[in-house]
Amino acid sequence: MELPFYLNFNDFERNYYDNLEKWFEEYHNTSETDYLNALAELYGPYVYYNFGDDRLKPDASIEVKDCFFPYHEKIGISFCIDCENGASPANGMNQVFEFKNISMMEYAQHILDKINKFCSKNAQTLDGGKNIQDYINNYTIITSMEGVGYCISYNRHQKAIPFLKAYLPYYGQTVNMAVYRDFLFSVVQIAEFIDQKLKTVHAFKQTIYARSRAEAKFNVQLSRQFLTLCN
Repeated sequence: MELPFYLNFNDFERNYYDNLEKWFEEYHNTSETDYLNALAELYGPYVYYNFGDDRLKPDASIEVKDCFFPYHEKIGISFCIDCENGASPANGMNQVFEFKNISMMEYAQHILDKINKFCSKNAQTLDGGKNIQDYINNYTIITSMEGVGYCISYNRHQKAIPFLKAYLPYYGQTVNMAVYRDFLFSVVQIAEFIDQKLKTVHAFKQTIYARSRAEAKFNVQLSRQFLTLCN
């Protein structure tokens, strides 16, 4: 079952039990805990644990390669020879990249631009027969690269599909900033709702809070070990 992704807490809460019923219809030998774990996997990547406030906060971002052709040597930046579309460097110049995190709104706009550009170039009309959603996971479009810009990992893109299906318009050139701001406000509420349900079935270690806190502590320890090795 493909769980619907909600950008608004009220929509998530209102449809919780209807979706749970559909879950049981498809998965007979299962429990609400399994359903909640699936929801935690779906929404967990969009929050992080904040040590200062000891709570979850929104973190809707994704890592991409920013590929370009520099005019001089860049220290600490690798050659982009493994872009998935196999694009060759222009003018014999070595293409390089740096990893960067961008917001999911920026990522969604980038994917929307790719789709509209592809449809325009290939004379494919977005109408009643085809819309943006039909191209959202097209390998050729997602991995296309014209020398510079974001080099998208198709595998990483798969994790963003639920959000993109909920957020990208069916038609149009731009994403909705107001809807995105509402999502940033709602995602923590959604995570806390899931956690509260998990607590009622005593699945404390499976809460998004517990998972995010453990991951944050691990990253801190890893950073300290790295600094120790460097010194």
